[in-house]
Amino acid sequence: MQEKDFVSYEYKTVTAKAKDQTRAMDVYEAFGWEIAGTTASAVDGVTLSLKRDRKQKHRAELNKLERQAVETLGTIDGLERAKTTGANVFAYIFGVFAALVFGGGMCLCMLVENSIPALIGGIVLGLIGLTLCGVNYVIYKKIASAKTKQLLPVIDQTEEKLADLLEKGNDLLKTDLI
Repeated sequence: MQEKDFVSYEYKTVTAKAKDQTRAMDVYEAFGWEIAGTTASAVDGVTLSLKRDRKQKHRAELNKLERQAVETLGTIDGLERAKTTGANVFAYIFGVFAALVFGGGMCLCMLVENSIPALIGGIVLGLIGLTLCGVNYVIYKKIASAKTKQLLPVIDQTEEKLADLLEKGNDLLKTDLI
């Protein structure tokens, strides 16, 4: 009778955004995880089913590096969001103000009847509101561009840190094979 080599696995499920699926797969594969399957999850996510040999050498060190890599990945996501967060807040507030100016012009036209100066003032106020709405996008793009320029070196540095962590994990896996 032949003996079968029995391998005991540990299992893990991870949820990632659909756009980050490949990156998440690369991160976990660098630490010895195999992709057992993927499933689409709610709205814009993907659930990765992972497995890894339980008797993996250097398991504690791989777990430590994996945690650092996941934290670094979260930092990168936060930095990517930070590129537009300030610009979004400004655009919303400025857009509300512009809409209020536009609405004020409409109110002035409609509430004061039979008054030519109120009609002209309302039209002018409405045009100012429309102009502010149009300028809002231009200002948003400038703020987002400036923040992106500021954060790109930090993002690149963090990406490099992630790559180093993945290389260390992969090197630990290769020492098992030798």
